[in-house]
Amino acid sequence: MSDPIADLLETLTLERIEHNLYRGNSPQVGWQRIFGGQVIGQALVAAQQTVEVEYGVHSLHAYFLRPGDPAVPIVYQVDRIRDGRSFVTRRVNAIQHGHAIFSFMASFHLEEEGLDHQAVMPDVPTPEDLQSDGDLMGGFIDKLPEAMKSWWKQPRPFEFRPVMTDHYLTRDKLEPIQHVWIRTLGAETVPDDAPLRSAILAYASDMTLLDTATFAHGRSVWDPQLQMASLDHAMWFHRPTNLSDWLLYSSESPTAIGSRGFARGMIFTRDGTHIASVAQEGLMRVRAPKK
Repeated sequence: MSDPIADLLETLTLERIEHNLYRGNSPQVGWQRIFGGQVIGQALVAAQQTVEVEYGVHSLHAYFLRPGDPAVPIVYQVDRIRDGRSFVTRRVNAIQHGHAIFSFMASFHLEEEGLDHQAVMPDVPTPEDLQSDGDLMGGFIDKLPEAMKSWWKQPRPFEFRPVMTDHYLTRDKLEPIQHVWIRTLGAETVPDDAPLRSAILAYASDMTLLDTATFAHGRSVWDPQLQMASLDHAMWFHRPTNLSDWLLYSSESPTAIGSRGFARGMIFTRDGTHIASVAQEGLMRVRAPKK
């Protein structure tokens, strides 16, 4: 049987093929295009290979340019923009079939003392008081399109416990707010390695976020009339985490316009520590129903 967390760690392990050039592969699970979080995570790993370990990533900004092809490797080309005393900057282009499919910049910061404040974590039920996404799906998975049904049945490296579930069950227009507990399965097998933990968190940050923008329209990511894809993605790493427990991904969508939805989120540890913030704009194009 496949070990999802081992598969994720393998996916985030890149081959060095030349100075500043790295190659990554995609899991062969039958997807038509590469999951955006995979490319974010791999690009961050590629950038980290060129940065001294004392410098931790504090922000990344990325654009998805073309759909990725999971059947062929991705080449990551790292440009060493700047090596400063406190900050290091890297640009990474992900290339397939001779074209850039993804462009990414990341900044790394040497840890230092400074002012400290943070947002308060939303008051939500604990993950132990909630159903898993798998339990929720059991009631209506047979009603999903075949592609989505296949995706849900695939082993995944994360477990989800959504706080709100109305959007699974209705097409009513809902407030575009979402709280989801996320846990890395097999966390005890994840090495005690801060750069790798950052890459795993970056991978997970592309999950559930843009979904929030569909709630205000009574739609979901499973809507066959809705074409959805990440357009850009930004993430800020505030405080470290060891991924050993549940994380709360709290997101909202303040606007959608011109076939584009915008969502932003905050990630907290169970004890309320604000470890990361995320923002994303994505394609939300309503297609005419097939005749």
